[in-house]
Amino acid sequence: MLENDITDVLDLTFAEETDFFGQKNLVTNENKKEYVNLVARHRMTTAIREQITAFLTGFWDIVPKELISMFNDHELELLISGLPEIDVADLRKNTEYTGYTAASAVVRWFWDVVDGMDKEDLALLVQFVTGTSKVPLDGFAALQGVHGPQKFQIHKAYGDVERLPTAHTCFNQLDILEYATKEQLRERLMMALHEGSEGFGFA
Repeated sequence: MLENDITDVLDLTFAEETDFFGQKNLVTNENKKEYVNLVARHRMTTAIREQITAFLTGFWDIVPKELISMFNDHELELLISGLPEIDVADLRKNTEYTGYTAASAVVRWFWDVVDGMDKEDLALLVQFVTGTSKVPLDGFAALQGVHGPQKFQIHKAYGDVERLPTAHTCFNQLDILEYATKEQLRERLMMALHEGSEGFGFA
């Protein structure tokens, strides 16, 4: 509907939510986007409000609303789904580099740090870089980005080495500065993985 001309094709009407008199509006090319938005909102929220309320009531009986707000969306995913099994060798085999090579000191230090991580920190690393802690069924070779298949990326970053590593989840990309020592890299990376959490809640 949104991509096609609907003139003289559809005989659809709708009432705006703010129209208390129930006046019907004919769906036209000019207002069809509003119509689609209203229908989508009705089917995904209004029409199932009773079920959503029942779900939330039961959910909050198990996990109080006050506790949920303590977690961000990534932490909530880990709580519900559990810690994934992450094969570091598979991740390493399916990592690409820009500005560094596999032989670069920073890259070698990075993998030394990763090899020493526990399951929770490994999940946080994958989550930090890809946006989810879930590993594709076919392993990291099947990792997807915003434009399709996209391997785990490590890019060289430039600037003040006091800065933390940053990530671009749309591209599964981790930007790492050329730190002076492995310990400096470890400290900055762990800080990046564990800081900056915001609360999560249901509307």
